[in-house]
Amino acid sequence: MQGHHGVYEEERKLANTFEINLSVAYNEKGLAFKKLEDTIDYESLFGIVKQKMSAPGFLLEKICQEIVRAVKKKYAFVKEINISIYKVRVPIENFQGRAGVSMRKKYQS
Repeated sequence: MQGHHGVYEEERKLANTFEINLSVAYNEKGLAFKKLEDTIDYESLFGIVKQKMSAPGFLLEKICQEIVRAVKKKYAFVKEINISIYKVRVPIENFQGRAGVSMRKKYQS
């Protein structure tokens, strides 16, 4: 996914590629999983991520936090959310690989 995120002004001007991993957990409570309403729609989750990634930001931690909050707001029954956002092209000289952050949020019943 493309985004304009970073501490440096140049990063926010030029798009970078980001890899986002998102997982959610919930109690299935004996659901039969026969229809979409019996589960969490991953297309809906993608929409949340896409919306939050479209607004330029300084810190990936803040974007993670906003995504977590939006997922919990839409799916109040979620018990745990794990998210990682990785910047594919890191603006550090001689750096190879990707850099990013991960966040885990657990909710009590």
